[in-house]
Amino acid sequence: QWVKNPCLSNMKSGFAIATAGWILSITCMGLVDWRVWHVNSTSISERSPVCVGMWKVCIHRHVSQFHRPTFCYPYTYGDTFLPVDILVGQHLLLAASILGLLGKVCIVFALRKLSMGILGRKVISNAFAVAGILNMAAGMCILITVIWNHKSVMNGEGISFPLSFHIPLKPDRQEMGNAMLVAYLAAFLMLLSVLFHLRFQCTLPNQVQPEASEM
Repeated sequence: QWVKNPCLSNMKSGFAIATAGWILSITCMGLVDWRVWHVNSTSISERSPVCVGMWKVCIHRHVSQFHRPTFCYPYTYGDTFLPVDILVGQHLLLAASILGLLGKVCIVFALRKLSMGILGRKVISNAFAVAGILNMAAGMCILITVIWNHKSVMNGEGISFPLSFHIPLKPDRQEMGNAMLVAYLAAFLMLLSVLFHLRFQCTLPNQVQPEASEM
């Protein structure tokens, strides 16, 4: 056992929040409804909602009230029709997932060292500082991606999909999808975890001593 200190709760809270943000950042990458296009008429069906994601676009064909088959077209690395905000967003989200994972590794390292007993301030402080920098970078990558795509939705920008997709250049109306909300929350949690990192640096004692065993 080791002595309870105020910095330990900050470390655990920062780890929990960063973990939640990291999971949401991975989740939003797989979601297809970043942008929801409402198209009144396509060559596939009438009034087809189109979900534009980071890795594919899906058309929900309206057949009946209870049956809506989905046709999805995944993007390839060599696709030139994708706008810059999606191309850059793909790389930023991948970078965010890697940076978030590395940040978690640093926090786990610090927690493990702390639980082992006597440890100077420098080792734990450095590990937690690196984790804070990594989480901040991950949060900024997600934030830049979601704000850029949100701006494209607000400006009503279109995408020149191939003719084989049967999707018009611009929809009749488009709106922000649920994936953007998840991404906003992920960025918020990743950046919020940095505050716990800073508070941890202020409350960490010079030396962490193990608790003396009771006689």
